[in-house]
Amino acid sequence: MPKRLLIFALLVSGGALLPGCLTMSGNYEIQAYDPAGKRLDPNIVWYAEGRHVYTVRNALCMSHPDATLITIDLETGEQHPSESPHRCR
Repeated sequence: MPKRLLIFALLVSGGALLPGCLTMSGNYEIQAYDPAGKRLDPNIVWYAEGRHVYTVRNALCMSHPDATLITIDLETGEQHPSESPHRCR
């Protein structure tokens, strides 16, 4: 019985930590570039808050399958280190 309790505790604690690793917070601008480096949709500014970055990114990749996306943190003005650049497939 103690072994089952230990396994249960590990699963619960791991599950509690997992959402913190997968969510983003803050406000972002997403820019799309073609393979030659030219900005796509230069008259449109794409903004996303937190985890909605992935929704905007998926929509842009569907519209521009060969694009490279840059995610910029609006608070710092810098690229998000783990999310940028993203190459659509």
